[in-house]
Amino acid sequence: MKPATLLLAFALIPLLPAFAQAQVPPTPAEVAAYDGILRAAHEGDAMALEAAIAAGELERMDGYGRTAVHIAAHASHEAAIAALAKAGADMNKLENDAYDAVTIAAVANDTDMLEAALAAGNKPTNITSRYIGTALIAAAHLGHHEVVRILIEAGAPLDHVNNLGWTAVIESIVLGDGGENHQKTLRHLVEAGADIAIADNSGRLPVDLARERGYSEMVKLLGG
Repeated sequence: MKPATLLLAFALIPLLPAFAQAQVPPTPAEVAAYDGILRAAHEGDAMALEAAIAAGELERMDGYGRTAVHIAAHASHEAAIAALAKAGADMNKLENDAYDAVTIAAVANDTDMLEAALAAGNKPTNITSRYIGTALIAAAHLGHHEVVRILIEAGAPLDHVNNLGWTAVIESIVLGDGGENHQKTLRHLVEAGADIAIADNSGRLPVDLARERGYSEMVKLLGG
């Protein structure tokens, strides 16, 4: 990575906790304007959803590129996700910021929705977000350890490197607080066989990053 690009990446670090939740839920104004399948998905209205699907609205989008699948995920309506999938909805479609239902659920720490989306055919391997990341990386960043466990069991890529040069292991350290949730996250990743020898763009290994931050429990997990 060029020095200027590296400096930019480090400059973004303080902003990343907010960016991790950059998938944008429908605003009150957008919701007020919804009708048909979009309103049905937001409200989890099974009868209205069925009618809208029959009317050919299955892949209709709002102004942000959200389909009923994304809207139902934001609203945590698992039954709506199942109904949409059964009707043939594209469960792996990305909205304007490149988020899918699995990543929406992962960031929200919504394990019920996560499992519903996975059961409905939403792949845990999708490359999502403006950071060219994955749902696993997003969950690791936030210390959502149960989400991390579910995604690992579903076959999420353990060692994907995003456009900041970080894996899920690295994000659990550099964007975490070193506390219990991030420790559990890192433990899940290490026990699953994540590669702890992948360095960041400056050549620092995960154990070096944990040691620099004084995260002693994480250092132990990484064999340091």
